[in-house]
Parts: sequence; C-alpha cells; structure tokens
Amino acid sequence: MPTITYSKSGTKATSQVKLDPLLFGVKDINTRLLAQAYDAYLANGRINLAKTKTRGLISGGGKKPHPQKGTGRARSGSTRNPLWRSGGTIFGPTGIENYSHKMNVKAKRVAVIHALSALNARNTSAIKIIEELTLKTAKTKELESLLAKLGAMDGFTLIVCDTLSDNLKLASRNLSNVTVCAATYLNVVKLLDADTLLISKPALQEITSWLKPVSVKKSTKLEAKL
Repeated sequence: MPTITYSKSGTKATSQVKLDPLLFGVKDINTRLLAQAYDAYLANGRINLAKTKTRGLISGGGKKPHPQKGTGRARSGSTRNPLWRSGGTIFGPTGIENYSHKMNVKAKRVAVIHALSALNARNTSAIKIIEELTLKTAKTKELESLLAKLGAMDGFTLIVCDTLSDNLKLASRNLSNVTVCAATYLNVVKLLDADTLLISKPALQEITSWLKPVSVKKSTKLEAKL
C-alpha cells in the first residue's frame, strides 16, 4: 500500500513508502470500538470542578423560622431547607464523582489501528509521509510554508514525530489547525478529528513496532476461526 512521500524540503521523493495493510488497510472498521475509545478519552480527561453545597454546608439557618403550628404555613425547621430560596442543593455534584471510563490497553491499540484505517479509507491522500521533519528555527512561518508545500493546510492537520523538538512545538502552537504529537501518544480522538496526517519516517517505524504485534495476533486468531 504505497503512499505519497516527501523529502524534508517539501518536494516529492523518488521512492514511495509502503503502509502496512494490517495497520492502514483494515476493511471491517469497528465503529463501536472507535466510539468507545473516543468517549473514554474525553471522559478520562474531564476535570471535575462542579460542586454544590447541601443544607448542612451552608452557614446559618440555626433558628427555626416560624412556629411549628398556628401560622397556617408549612412546617419548617431551617431557612437552609432546599425548598427555600438560598437553601441547600439536593443531589447536586459533590466534586468527588468519578467520570473515567476503563478500557484495556489492547482495545485502545486496536482502536488506534481502526482509526488509522478509517482515515486512509476516507481519503487515500490524507496520510503523507515525510522523510525527516526538522525545522531550522522555531518560527511559525517556516512550518506554515512547509505544510503549504505538502498540501497539509486545509482542515485539521496532525503531525506525528518520533521525538518532539522544541522548534516544532513552538512553531506549531500559533497554528490553530495544527497539532503535533509523539508516535506512541497517538489516540483515536486526534486521528478521527484529523483531515491530514503527516508522519515522519522514524515515527512510522515506531508506530509499526508499537501496533503491529496487536494486529498480527488479531489476524492470527481470525485465520484460526476460519
């Protein structure tokens, strides 16, 4: 499965890199697994900041507001009753809720494989390989001109490298449609949101060594069933 390959200057390379079909050519995309991994990533990154006070946490309300009988009103023992204005909150968030979703490591990696295959199936030219991604300076203009040569400025672009250099981090942070990440930190959310995936050759080797054992085991099990 050959794909478009570029040199570090942004020109097309003479030799093309072949993508592993076990990682980039899965035909039966498991959409339920992708949805589960997507939701789990967002839920695990959620910060629990919401917190309300119950009637016991609100100061005041120690005096009974009116006599128990004889006023014609409903009996009440405190002005901090949740039914009263400025009273406590019933069943509100306490700040100790756990919103995380558990998902085993193998399922996460299989989801990344299916996300890579889904991106490749959606647009065969969406995945671009660059021989080396190095910037001389940390200027955004240099990275922007390189991406323009590669045709990677339309939509959201995800850049994957083996190691993130300081120049690349600084140059990309002013581009709202560009995100950079290390090869082993790929996740379903970034892949499904990406319109273009730019991978360096060393990063592609890391991705293959990271995900291929999972895909080989899965394909072996399927062959055994057949």
